[in-house]
Amino acid sequence: MSNFSVAMAVRDYECDMQGVVNNAVYQNYLEHARHEFLKAHGLDFAQLTARQINVVVVRAELDYRRSLRSGDAFRVTVETERESRLRLTFVQRIVHADNGQVMLAARFVTTAVNPQGRPYFPKELEVLLGCGRSVLQEGVAASA
Repeated sequence: MSNFSVAMAVRDYECDMQGVVNNAVYQNYLEHARHEFLKAHGLDFAQLTARQINVVVVRAELDYRRSLRSGDAFRVTVETERESRLRLTFVQRIVHADNGQVMLAARFVTTAVNPQGRPYFPKELEVLLGCGRSVLQEGVAASA
């Protein structure tokens, strides 16, 4: 299990007519956690992009297990795996804060592309290999 996580809470407007978080919103939660994970390891997504280190998602797998509802507190965990010479995978889970149930499990396979559009693995990302020992506590947003 990952030691890196971001605490969050569901906001009312993220729910659909069925009263549960819309499936597309989960990707926002996961992306936010990946960006915070980068920051916790001394990397900033915007700065990487400005330096023409463009990290892109090439595959996304999301397994929805249970639904979050408005006001639910949860944590998004992040771990990394080296998928191949050119690919880094972010393994993530959304875990309900009250009961520890895994609400969603996901894998995002990424690569970096150079200005010519060719994939490569920049040395700057090596800091993410085998990590996951830090914890980020983000303020829990109140429901609107």
